[in-house]
Amino acid sequence: MSAEDLKRAAAARAVALVEPGMALGLGTGSTARHFVVLLGDRVRDGLDVVGVPTSEATRAQAQAEGIRLATLDEYPALDLTIDGADELDDALNLVKGGGGALLREKIVAAASRRMIVIADVSKRVATLGRFPLPIEVVPFGLEATRRAVARAVSVAGASGELRLRNATDNSPYVTDGGHFILDAHLHRIEAPDALAAALASVPGVVEHGLFLGLATGAVLATEDGLVTLGDV
Repeated sequence: MSAEDLKRAAAARAVALVEPGMALGLGTGSTARHFVVLLGDRVRDGLDVVGVPTSEATRAQAQAEGIRLATLDEYPALDLTIDGADELDDALNLVKGGGGALLREKIVAAASRRMIVIADVSKRVATLGRFPLPIEVVPFGLEATRRAVARAVSVAGASGELRLRNATDNSPYVTDGGHFILDAHLHRIEAPDALAAALASVPGVVEHGLFLGLATGAVLATEDGLVTLGDV
């Protein structure tokens, strides 16, 4: 099976968890796109749900699929969020934000009773850090914030290069919230809780891509079938 086939298989398992009347968080990224397509199929077959998208890209896709959408102000408590991940470990700690939507993704996940991660098995790691950690920052005072982030990373026992994420035209990538992203190439994050706390203390940091204690389960697609972690 191709990588896309594996992602679609994981998404199909997640769609089976959706029940009529649910308020859903709709994730962002390549695997989440498969979920939105399959959810659209069920909606056209008569499934009544409402979705809260985690990015403008997901909003546009869900609207095209005919999925009824709302905001977190209208539905502040969600039944289920389905989202992808750039990395996850066996304790369901995640690195997210490769698609640039980490702030909204974390807000939606935190408002959800359950968060199920869907991914191909290549995203499963023993220790987080292989994928660069996205850190969303305000543009004002960028260099001062970058230096403070570097100190926080060091205090948390990690090290690596911080790179400002660029768009395709080589200008700084701008999130849906109007912020920049620093990608921390750390390779290993031995103490994710300490790093999360250190980053949260830096003025200018809006959010970081460590999702700790938010995912309740995961569906991973392998060549031999689906593997589940946690409560699915």
